[in-house]
Amino acid sequence: MAYINMNRRVLLDNDKEQVMTQSAVDPKIIQAYRETEYCVLGDNKFMLKVDQFNNALMAAHKQYSVDCSTFITAYNPYSQTCDTAQNVKLNQRLSDELQASGLSFIDAIGQHPQSTWPGENSFFVLGLALKAAKILGARYQQNALIWCGKKAVPQLIMLK
Repeated sequence: MAYINMNRRVLLDNDKEQVMTQSAVDPKIIQAYRETEYCVLGDNKFMLKVDQFNNALMAAHKQYSVDCSTFITAYNPYSQTCDTAQNVKLNQRLSDELQASGLSFIDAIGQHPQSTWPGENSFFVLGLALKAAKILGARYQQNALIWCGKKAVPQLIMLK
């Protein structure tokens, strides 16, 4: 599903693209985040990989007239496994918040290619600035998120 708000209020700021150099998160989990395939669903499906330029990402930014985007989920806060019902409830709350904020977003899923950890339903949020993305990720108790700036290179942003 895609929620495209043609009258959206895009949250932008002047934050530079930043990556936290130290984290309280287990390095093995961080490595798994780096290896995960972040798939944007919808009409023009594409996959994001951390630190790899992506033409489809650049095209999406141009199509929606934004210069940044965020790949985010509310699943499994702080990487603690929740049951499906709880994860669905958390993600619905995030979806409701994104809609209320006027942001456009597209359904997505993050899945590690070799892991038995189930894929996490997520959202590809268009026009969500880095500072706002960090606040949102922290509110949903996420260790990290994927943020994409003008250069169309997805970055792993550690929140913890």
